[in-house]
Amino acid sequence: MARWREGAVRLLVLLVLLVLLDPPRPVAGRSLRHRVPRRQTREHHRQPLRNITLAVILPQTNTDYPWAWPRIGPALERVVKTVNADPTLLPDYNLTYVFKNSEDKDGICSESIAPLMAVDLKLAYDPWAFIGPGCSYTSSPVGLFTTHWDVPMVTAGAPAVAFYGGVYPSITNTGPTHKKLGRFALQICEHFGWREHVMLVFNDNKADDRPCYFAVEGLYTELKSVNITTVDQVFEENKLPVNYSQILSDIQNDGRGESVHIVLLYV
Repeated sequence: MARWREGAVRLLVLLVLLVLLDPPRPVAGRSLRHRVPRRQTREHHRQPLRNITLAVILPQTNTDYPWAWPRIGPALERVVKTVNADPTLLPDYNLTYVFKNSEDKDGICSESIAPLMAVDLKLAYDPWAFIGPGCSYTSSPVGLFTTHWDVPMVTAGAPAVAFYGGVYPSITNTGPTHKKLGRFALQICEHFGWREHVMLVFNDNKADDRPCYFAVEGLYTELKSVNITTVDQVFEENKLPVNYSQILSDIQNDGRGESVHIVLLYV
């Protein structure tokens, strides 16, 4: 565990440095690339360091989310200390960060609160990069803002398939994605010749970040890419009487041949 944490910290250091040392096009009045002349006067060394501000938007307390502040915060603080302790990494600059909570009063990642926090951070600090948000629903609106502002956004909380396709060019996703998960599952099916019938069952609580729904979506979309017919069937267990025998019969009938039957179970 200790080695894993050390590796995660080192990886985050490298990712932040890559974003900061090779950011997008500079905005008017500010140069993102600053090359220090080889010959410098003593007066130049005495100039105060300029700040590079990172805007951090993550769930503050709810560790049900993998990318919550209690997990990301210590690594980010170590990144800041490591970079600032080595003057050769960012000469004449001081790395700092400001944090905003993306949770609502119930501790849920809020797609309405996160973009408001992003706007506040942009207006108050004009950050050079955003770290987070750490959830799919909050990453979507903030990713649209950072694309409009031409500011990098580094997150591991945007795994959904919808983040592919060029709509969010500002996002650098550092975590596993459901599209890659779908490709991995598809390779397993092809390796073992599992092409006759597959059933996927999961719960979908719309009050959270819907991790099961988006995870299955990755496989669902990848199956279509190899001409496997997909059939989906949705039922809500807590609202209507469910005829499970009929559902199983439909799965059996639709699963003959090269087809995949996706069952969405809402609980």
